[in-house]
Amino acid sequence: MFIELCAISNFTFLTGASHPEEYMHQAARLGLEALAIADVNSVAGIVRAHVAARQMAAEVAQRAEILARDGLIGPPAPPGSPPPVTPVLPRLIPAAGLVFVEGLRVTALPESRQGWASLCRLLTKGRLRAEKGDCVLHLSDLDAHHAGLHLLLHPPEALSATGGAGEWWSRADRLSRRFGHAMHLVLQPRYDGQDRVRLERLTVLAGELGLPTLASAAPLMHRGRRRRLRDVMTAIRLKTRVDALGRAALANAEQRLRSEAEMLRLFRGFEDAVHRAGALAGRLTFSLDELRYEYPSEVAPGETPTARLRRLAEKGLRLRYPGRVPDRVRGMLEHELELIARLKYEPYFLTVHDVVAFARSRGILCQGRGSAANSVTCYALGVTEVSPEIGTMVFERFVSEARDEPPDIDVDFEHERREEVIQHIYERYGRHRAGLCATVVHYRGKRAIREVGRAMGLSEDTISALSSQLWGFYAAGALEHQRMREIGLDPSDRRLKQTMALVHEIEGFPRHLSQHVGGFIMTEGRLDELVPIENATMEDRTVICWDKDDIDALGILKVDVLSLGMLTCLRKALDLIRQHLGVDHSLASLPPEDPKVYDMLCKADSVGVFQVESRAQMNFLPRMRPRNFYDLVIEVAIIRPGPIQGDMVHPFIRRRNGEEKVEFPSDALGEVLGKTLGVPLFQEQAMQIAIIGAGFSPTEADQLRRSLATFKKHGSVSAFRTRFIKGMRANGYDDDFAERCFSQIEGFGSYGFPESHAASFALLVYASAWIKCHHPGLFACALLNSQPMGFYAPAQIIRDARQHGVEVRPICVQASYWDNVMEPDGRGGLALRLGFRQIKGLKEEDASWIAAARGNGYASVEDLWRRAGLTPFVIARLAEADVFAGLGLSRREALWAAKAIPTAEALPLFAGDLDGEGIVEPAAVLPEMTLGEQVVEDYVAMRFSLRAHPMALLRPLLDAGVTVE
Repeated sequence: MFIELCAISNFTFLTGASHPEEYMHQAARLGLEALAIADVNSVAGIVRAHVAARQMAAEVAQRAEILARDGLIGPPAPPGSPPPVTPVLPRLIPAAGLVFVEGLRVTALPESRQGWASLCRLLTKGRLRAEKGDCVLHLSDLDAHHAGLHLLLHPPEALSATGGAGEWWSRADRLSRRFGHAMHLVLQPRYDGQDRVRLERLTVLAGELGLPTLASAAPLMHRGRRRRLRDVMTAIRLKTRVDALGRAALANAEQRLRSEAEMLRLFRGFEDAVHRAGALAGRLTFSLDELRYEYPSEVAPGETPTARLRRLAEKGLRLRYPGRVPDRVRGMLEHELELIARLKYEPYFLTVHDVVAFARSRGILCQGRGSAANSVTCYALGVTEVSPEIGTMVFERFVSEARDEPPDIDVDFEHERREEVIQHIYERYGRHRAGLCATVVHYRGKRAIREVGRAMGLSEDTISALSSQLWGFYAAGALEHQRMREIGLDPSDRRLKQTMALVHEIEGFPRHLSQHVGGFIMTEGRLDELVPIENATMEDRTVICWDKDDIDALGILKVDVLSLGMLTCLRKALDLIRQHLGVDHSLASLPPEDPKVYDMLCKADSVGVFQVESRAQMNFLPRMRPRNFYDLVIEVAIIRPGPIQGDMVHPFIRRRNGEEKVEFPSDALGEVLGKTLGVPLFQEQAMQIAIIGAGFSPTEADQLRRSLATFKKHGSVSAFRTRFIKGMRANGYDDDFAERCFSQIEGFGSYGFPESHAASFALLVYASAWIKCHHPGLFACALLNSQPMGFYAPAQIIRDARQHGVEVRPICVQASYWDNVMEPDGRGGLALRLGFRQIKGLKEEDASWIAAARGNGYASVEDLWRRAGLTPFVIARLAEADVFAGLGLSRREALWAAKAIPTAEALPLFAGDLDGEGIVEPAAVLPEMTLGEQVVEDYVAMRFSLRAHPMALLRPLLDAGVTVE
């Protein structure tokens, strides 16, 4: 029996030419009972292959169940025909290829769970001592991490007649003496006509090392037709063209996955090496199913997680409802705590609580979202400020006993301070127990065209023309022949046709690993014995090599620690309210359902307001006319690509305005869609329509939800169409209604928005709108201090604040700080004083020196230079921003004085007086700048002007009909 033990997938980036899933399916077709995916210094693609094997087993079991129930479908087989072939289900053997700095290459195969832990620890050690994407391993590392591993030693590229290659032989000899009981020497064909001689020499070498031989095709692809793509990937990796690859290109398409019969033919005379591969595979029994993820227990002294969660929830509930807890809320909490206890998810909720508690102790504003977050439990724990009573969310939406899936809680933190939370998690659990998830960056349309086009030798103009026709996540398949002709390209050109075929082939291939936006994995034991940990690009960050889908497949819990700019703005605004007005507000304590706030939103006065500041939202607000919090929930969810593409916006508005009758095809669907006037707006409603209307099982509805959430990646929503239409028809709904429902659901494929997320965001909409309505100056100040964020530039925020009656004062060397601040306006109110942060190219450190050395004020430009210790270049930058007006200096006068400051490069001969006489420079007569020149210089230095809008200067010319060039 033969088993391939050295296959390299495309998770050895730009080297392997096949997906791990393709290898597993090809192994089944070839009749291989097992297959080892052994990517170089990585196990990033292992879970993909594991899931593929699991899915194949499920499909075969389902077919067997149908066959046993319904018998063979179709005409009976003719007499004497062979019985149907039972499909082979290949078993995945996890592995990794290890490249050592000493020049040896080894494939490591875990024999047991201990072996997997050794492999992960080994890869972690190599990756943590290198930069992101690299791995530095020494042979000495094997001494500490070899238990449970079997090693396959790969011979060097060139062998001398005596069986050695430089220092390789001596190092291999030492390795074989140390681990020879668990080692083989790999025999691999090169398909160059010299294989028999080479295999004979390698067999002699193996004898000298005391190692048995083992055969491998060392495939780089599952089928030979991927040879051209492999050469293109090599060209991309080497930053050259395919035409210039030379010996780096594959000589043929033979380095592919092989069947047992092919291997016996290729290794005629060396069949023992082929059979040893199968024999060794029989001893490699470890499976990823053996990985038992253990979430941190979060046990407190003298208290179990269950007791601690109940105590914290009860305490929080008393704070939320000081008088009496409503019976309905009390019942919801008991139900949730009972379900959490049955599923043993108490530690997860406690972890989220502890992370949020740490943030609150540091004054970091945060807000939880997600279906599990919008529960009474999380409301009582302080994870979210949204009362679960406002919606009809069911806790089992994400915490389901039937699905036995982990809960989903995302926590947004201030974008400027999230790093404090991340480092706290590392410090609390240790780097060996916590790490961020990876995100696999795949080839999509534009990148595929650019990189493949360059490798194929297309001109930059041609590449730009092709990529300019794609937008967003569109695949290169959107480039039709007609569109190519329209941009001046010939779709029948041979090189262009080859390039586009390769572009289509490489789409979906992994390009590299990136860092997830905030998904944290934490474990009770060592995380680096579950999965390798490596350095991220960002300093002090460590990540694992598996992404969200991989950890979901293995049942690993994650906590999403995300960032949100509006939370930074709200925290700064609340601080300003506390500082200047003496009122201590929080997100939960803002006066609810304020009519003035809704009046403001109905007028589309929403510049800077979270989620409703876009032009689309501003156009929709006067039509929607929100009057309560749930209207904001709908407002957040409806202006999204999904509802818009699903034609949900106009029907909802017509029904809300009474222009269209609200009808439901059945009472059951009426209960689902009643609160949104019969129009499905949320993911939860799409799932309930599928269950109630089309007869989907909860599992099928969950699959539909997943397809909605990952449409851009997999595009699988339409696969449910036939099942949905048939189910609706069987339940008495007409086809037109069923088609309309599914098209609306399919619209969620572009952007499905859960009600729980919309409710969390709606709270931030209301909070930002309330502050803008009642304290526009403080809101503008906080917005400016939180930049960059949102849709609007500082010029638009300042203009909007002035339209709301806020006095905005210019940046002044005598009064400004780094941040924008509020100061008394002399009339009992507050004015907004702009800060040095608005000046392009100025550092916070320089602004801090200006404020620290200011004292009672500066007397001149030279005085600032001497006391604050700024460089002449920085002082010139300040002068260009006209910050010396408080000293009675115009912009040009200040700049003239700044240029007179001696620089470090000034020659000593001319730096002092001549013959003891002082040099008095005559006063310069500088012409006054016009208003237009002042405005232009303001925009150059600060991107805005308080003097005038640029169009105000052109208005007289436009009114007179003069053409402006």
